[in-house]
Amino acid sequence: MIYGYIRVSTDHQNVANQHHEIEKFSSIHNIVIDKWVEETISSRIPLPERRLGKLLKKLKKGDILIATELSRLGRNLMEVMGILQSCLEKDCQVWTLKESYRLGADIQSKVLAFAFSLASEIERQLISERTRLSLQRLKDEGKHLGRPFGFTYRKLEKEHDRIKDLLEKGVTKAEIARLMHCTWSTLHRYIRDNISV
Repeated sequence: MIYGYIRVSTDHQNVANQHHEIEKFSSIHNIVIDKWVEETISSRIPLPERRLGKLLKKLKKGDILIATELSRLGRNLMEVMGILQSCLEKDCQVWTLKESYRLGADIQSKVLAFAFSLASEIERQLISERTRLSLQRLKDEGKHLGRPFGFTYRKLEKEHDRIKDLLEKGVTKAEIARLMHCTWSTLHRYIRDNISV
Protein backbone atom coordinates (compact mmCIF):
# COMPACT_ATOMS: atom_id res chain seq x y z
CA MET A 1 0.00 0.00 0.00
CA ILE A 2 1.12 3.54 -0.72
CA TYR A 3 -0.12 6.17 1.73
CA GLY A 4 -0.14 9.91 1.17
CA TYR A 5 0.15 11.71 4.53
CA ILE A 6 -0.90 15.33 4.92
CA ARG A 7 -0.89 17.37 8.12
CA VAL A 8 -1.62 21.01 8.83
CA SER A 9 -1.53 22.60 12.27
CA THR A 10 -4.60 24.84 12.11
CA ASP A 11 -7.88 25.21 10.27
CA HIS A 12 -6.44 28.35 8.64
CA GLN A 13 -3.88 26.27 6.75
CA ASN A 14 -4.87 24.42 3.61
CA VAL A 15 -4.23 20.73 2.90
CA ALA A 16 -4.64 21.37 -0.84
CA ASN A 17 -1.02 22.44 -1.38
CA GLN A 18 0.43 19.26 0.17
CA HIS A 19 -2.18 17.16 -1.66
CA HIS A 20 -1.20 18.77 -4.96
CA GLU A 21 2.56 18.24 -4.37
CA ILE A 22 2.13 14.54 -3.59
CA GLU A 23 -0.24 14.02 -6.56
CA LYS A 24 2.20 15.78 -8.89
CA PHE A 25 5.09 13.63 -7.59
CA SER A 26 3.10 10.40 -7.93
CA SER A 27 2.03 11.34 -11.46
CA ILE A 28 5.64 11.99 -12.54
CA HIS A 29 6.80 8.68 -11.04
CA ASN A 30 3.76 6.62 -12.14
CA ILE A 31 2.74 5.91 -8.54
CA VAL A 32 -0.85 5.44 -7.36
CA ILE A 33 -1.68 6.62 -3.86
CA ASP A 34 -3.86 3.87 -2.38
CA LYS A 35 -4.98 5.83 0.67
CA TRP A 36 -4.81 9.42 1.85
CA VAL A 37 -4.43 10.26 5.52
CA GLU A 38 -5.15 13.90 6.30
CA GLU A 39 -5.31 15.65 9.66
CA THR A 40 -5.54 19.15 11.04
CA ILE A 41 -3.72 18.83 14.32
CA SER A 42 -0.71 20.28 16.11
CA SER A 43 2.41 18.12 16.10
CA ARG A 44 2.56 18.81 19.87
CA ILE A 45 -0.34 16.36 20.30
CA PRO A 46 1.14 12.98 21.30
CA LEU A 47 1.69 10.66 18.33
CA PRO A 48 -0.74 7.92 19.55
CA GLU A 49 -3.57 10.51 19.53
CA ARG A 50 -2.86 11.54 15.93
CA ARG A 51 -4.05 9.75 12.80
CA LEU A 52 -0.38 9.29 11.90
CA GLY A 53 0.11 7.21 15.06
CA LYS A 54 -2.75 4.90 14.04
CA LEU A 55 -1.38 4.68 10.49
CA LEU A 56 2.11 3.74 11.72
CA LYS A 57 0.61 0.80 13.63
CA LYS A 58 -1.12 -0.43 10.44
CA LEU A 59 1.91 -0.23 8.17
CA LYS A 60 3.14 -3.56 6.83
CA LYS A 61 6.28 -4.74 5.10
CA GLY A 62 6.67 -3.08 1.71
CA ASP A 63 4.25 -0.19 2.41
CA ILE A 64 5.31 3.32 1.44
CA LEU A 65 4.44 6.49 3.35
CA ILE A 66 4.79 9.70 1.34
CA ALA A 67 4.79 13.17 2.93
CA THR A 68 5.78 16.55 1.54
CA GLU A 69 8.48 17.06 4.20
CA LEU A 70 9.85 15.53 7.40
CA SER A 71 8.39 18.32 9.55
CA ARG A 72 4.89 17.08 8.65
CA LEU A 73 5.65 13.86 10.56
CA GLY A 74 6.78 15.22 13.92
CA ARG A 75 7.48 18.22 16.10
CA ASN A 76 11.23 17.68 16.53
CA LEU A 77 14.14 15.67 15.26
CA MET A 78 13.87 13.04 17.99
CA GLU A 79 10.20 12.30 17.23
CA VAL A 80 10.82 12.17 13.48
CA MET A 81 13.78 9.84 14.01
CA GLY A 82 11.61 7.57 16.17
CA ILE A 83 8.97 7.42 13.42
CA LEU A 84 11.57 6.64 10.76
CA GLN A 85 13.17 3.96 12.90
CA SER A 86 9.76 2.38 13.56
CA CYS A 87 9.09 2.25 9.80
CA LEU A 88 12.51 0.77 9.11
CA GLU A 89 11.91 -1.98 11.67
CA LYS A 90 8.64 -2.84 9.87
CA ASP A 91 10.46 -2.85 6.53
CA CYS A 92 8.37 0.09 5.26
CA GLN A 93 9.59 3.04 3.28
CA VAL A 94 9.18 6.75 4.04
CA TRP A 95 9.55 9.20 1.20
CA THR A 96 9.58 12.97 1.57
CA LEU A 97 9.43 15.31 -1.38
CA LYS A 98 11.12 18.45 -0.08
CA GLU A 99 14.23 16.66 1.20
CA SER A 100 14.09 13.93 -1.52
CA TYR A 101 14.42 11.49 1.37
CA ARG A 102 13.93 7.75 0.80
CA LEU A 103 14.08 5.48 3.82
CA GLY A 104 14.02 1.88 2.64
CA ALA A 105 15.67 -1.48 3.07
CA ASP A 106 19.02 -0.48 1.56
CA ILE A 107 22.28 -0.30 3.49
CA GLN A 108 22.27 3.52 3.63
CA SER A 109 18.88 3.44 5.36
CA LYS A 110 20.14 0.91 7.89
CA VAL A 111 23.21 3.02 8.62
CA LEU A 112 20.92 6.03 8.99
CA ALA A 113 18.63 4.10 11.36
CA PHE A 114 21.66 3.11 13.44
CA ALA A 115 22.69 6.78 13.56
CA PHE A 116 19.13 7.67 14.65
CA SER A 117 19.12 5.19 17.50
CA LEU A 118 22.61 6.25 18.59
CA ALA A 119 21.59 9.92 18.49
CA SER A 120 18.47 9.12 20.56
CA GLU A 121 20.55 7.36 23.19
CA ILE A 122 23.06 10.23 23.34
CA GLU A 123 20.22 12.77 23.64
CA ARG A 124 18.64 10.81 26.53
CA GLN A 125 21.98 10.68 28.32
CA LEU A 126 22.61 14.40 27.76
CA ILE A 127 19.17 15.33 29.10
CA SER A 128 19.72 13.13 32.15
CA GLU A 129 23.16 14.64 32.79
CA ARG A 130 21.91 18.23 32.32
CA THR A 131 19.06 17.57 34.76
CA ARG A 132 21.44 16.06 37.32
CA LEU A 133 23.88 18.99 37.03
CA SER A 134 21.07 21.58 37.29
CA LEU A 135 19.68 19.94 40.43
CA GLN A 136 23.16 19.73 41.96
CA ARG A 137 23.78 23.43 41.19
CA LEU A 138 20.50 24.41 42.86
CA LYS A 139 21.37 22.33 45.93
CA ASP A 140 24.86 23.90 46.08
CA GLU A 141 23.23 27.35 45.95
CA GLY A 142 21.12 26.35 48.94
CA LYS A 143 17.85 26.32 47.04
CA HIS A 144 15.13 23.97 48.24
CA LEU A 145 14.06 21.25 45.83
CA GLY A 146 10.64 19.64 45.91
CA ARG A 147 7.45 20.98 47.44
CA PRO A 148 7.75 24.50 48.86
CA PHE A 149 8.41 24.80 52.58
CA GLY A 150 5.26 25.31 54.58
CA PHE A 151 2.93 23.89 51.96
CA THR A 152 1.41 21.33 54.36
CA TYR A 153 1.53 23.83 57.21
CA ARG A 154 -0.60 26.32 55.24
CA LYS A 155 -3.00 23.49 54.41
CA LEU A 156 -3.32 22.69 58.13
CA GLU A 157 -3.90 26.36 58.98
CA LYS A 158 -6.98 26.30 56.74
CA GLU A 159 -8.25 23.26 58.69
CA HIS A 160 -7.40 24.75 62.10
CA ASP A 161 -10.95 24.70 63.52
CA ARG A 162 -11.61 21.18 62.23
CA ILE A 163 -8.36 19.86 63.75
CA LYS A 164 -9.20 21.49 67.08
CA ASP A 165 -12.70 20.01 66.98
CA LEU A 166 -11.38 16.52 66.21
CA LEU A 167 -8.89 16.73 69.06
CA GLU A 168 -11.64 17.77 71.49
CA LYS A 169 -13.68 14.75 70.34
CA GLY A 170 -10.76 12.48 71.25
CA VAL A 171 -9.70 11.53 67.70
CA THR A 172 -6.08 10.36 67.67
CA LYS A 173 -3.35 12.44 66.04
CA ALA A 174 -2.57 9.53 63.71
CA GLU A 175 -6.18 9.47 62.47
CA ILE A 176 -6.28 13.27 62.08
CA ALA A 177 -3.00 13.13 60.11
CA ARG A 178 -4.61 10.58 57.76
CA LEU A 179 -7.66 12.83 57.34
CA MET A 180 -5.42 15.84 56.63
CA HIS A 181 -3.17 13.87 54.20
CA CYS A 182 -0.01 14.75 56.10
CA THR A 183 2.54 12.98 58.28
CA TRP A 184 1.99 12.47 62.00
CA SER A 185 5.11 14.53 62.79
CA THR A 186 3.89 17.52 60.72
CA LEU A 187 0.51 17.43 62.43
CA HIS A 188 2.13 17.04 65.88
CA ARG A 189 4.37 20.07 65.22
CA TYR A 190 1.38 22.12 64.01
CA ILE A 191 -0.68 21.22 67.09
CA ARG A 192 2.25 21.96 69.41
CA ASP A 193 2.79 25.40 67.86
CA ASN A 194 -0.81 26.48 67.25
CA ILE A 195 -3.29 24.60 69.42
CA SER A 196 -3.25 24.48 73.19
CA VAL A 197 -4.50 21.03 74.18
